[in-house]
Amino acid sequence: MKKTRGGVVEVRDLADFDRRTAMGVSSLTGWVLTGVDLCDRTETLAGCRVAGALFLGCTFAPGVEDTLEARGALAFPTVPGAPVDTWRTTLYSPDELYGTAAYPTSLDARAYAWSRERGREATLARALHDHAIDTALATWTSGRSLVGVMGGHAAERGSNEYTAAARLGRAISRTHTVATGGGPGAMEAANLGGWLAGQPDEALDEALAVLGGVPSFRPDIGAWAAAAFDVRKRWPEGAASLGIPTWHYGHEPPNAFATAIAKYFGNPVREAILLQVCDAGIVFLPGAGGTVQEIFQDACENYYADESSVAPMVLVGVDYWTRVFPAWPLLHSLAKGRPMEPHVHLVETVDEATGLLSQS
Repeated sequence: MKKTRGGVVEVRDLADFDRRTAMGVSSLTGWVLTGVDLCDRTETLAGCRVAGALFLGCTFAPGVEDTLEARGALAFPTVPGAPVDTWRTTLYSPDELYGTAAYPTSLDARAYAWSRERGREATLARALHDHAIDTALATWTSGRSLVGVMGGHAAERGSNEYTAAARLGRAISRTHTVATGGGPGAMEAANLGGWLAGQPDEALDEALAVLGGVPSFRPDIGAWAAAAFDVRKRWPEGAASLGIPTWHYGHEPPNAFATAIAKYFGNPVREAILLQVCDAGIVFLPGAGGTVQEIFQDACENYYADESSVAPMVLVGVDYWTRVFPAWPLLHSLAKGRPMEPHVHLVETVDEATGLLSQS
């Protein structure tokens, strides 16, 4: 149970409900109950004032919902046909998103297929879901210091780029929490490094070798994910890290090494939130359109921020960011004379990036 401003009481599980009502509370006015199974609490509900109470995605014994509404409560049910819980109170786990032996029948695949549906009901359900993810993400990130690792999905397992991203994620996770876009490639590698942060170097080398047997999620997402779950099984005590992917890019599956997954339907909101939660800075590894967008979206936030709010930006790969995709010259020019200027960096290696972040 959580009490918020204005006297609103948020109840997110049955234990909270039972604890509160056991104290003799007789009025639920101002309560917001989300996703609580109240099928066995009909008698308790009958004995309480419910006018002004809000029930979001709760379940009741037959007929109780109508009775509550007749007594002045508001009850919003789950959306019929939606594969996701539109009122969920926690982030996803890899096991929840995959969960079946065949990827096409997984929650992740079914949610992507449903995301393509049109109609007001589906659009509303997706908006409600993403709002619920916002709330759950705020709870998960509270008290954590996050460093983002951005980079392309094209870095295959077994490549030097993938190995470097894994070592970066592992180093960051010893002082901060890693956050990524939650997909394959450099994102998966950074979350992998986070997962194995407490393991010796040999464990990471062995994990990289196992994953290298299935370099890409193409053509078989199932085999790609199975290799990741094999690594998790070998080293089951992984450190916490965050992935923030989107069903907008449904062809890119979420990686299994982020312990908490804030998966959104709407990509613009997801992009903004991904950058906002990285309060301790962001490392930008080589990538293409998406990574370039993230660089300048982050740069815009830092450009208008006062010095106390500027978070470090570290671009890794001198030739890549000055010649292949010359984002650095423009970023450097934007930063000149601004509070962000001493906080933007171009380095050659992930070891240099780690050193910079440890100083900030």
